[in-house]
Amino acid sequence: MSVAARSVRSMVSGRPEPDLVLVERVGRIATALPDAYEEEAWTGVRWRVRKHTFAHVLMLSPETTSTRSGHEHLPGLIFRSTGEELLALSHAGPPFFTLSWGDDVVALLLDDSTDWEEVAELVTESYRIRAPRMLVRRLDGSS
Repeated sequence: MSVAARSVRSMVSGRPEPDLVLVERVGRIATALPDAYEEEAWTGVRWRVRKHTFAHVLMLSPETTSTRSGHEHLPGLIFRSTGEELLALSHAGPPFFTLSWGDDVVALLLDDSTDWEEVAELVTESYRIRAPRMLVRRLDGSS
């Protein structure tokens, strides 16, 4: 979708939309994964595999993130995690936090200090959790 179309959508929906640079950066990571695709979400943009969301960039309210930054909304990446990684991320503190959107849902605030190599790893692992085994095998190169 074009920048102008996203701006119009944002005005129509009344919800703040994330910076397109962030959306495009996550999008390059997410759409490189087998059968992954991008689509508009109720707010922001999400990436899915077989109708299962594995990454979502959106603007989060300070109440959602439990921050008192003075900003009205903050850009965030929502992804899935499991096991020890989920436990570690759940207790890491900012810029990570958990949401009540599911037992395996984690959010990462995106800002100038974001480690984009870590984002790539987190998005890829989230994809592995949500994708069918056949696609995970393709990702691993063992069709």
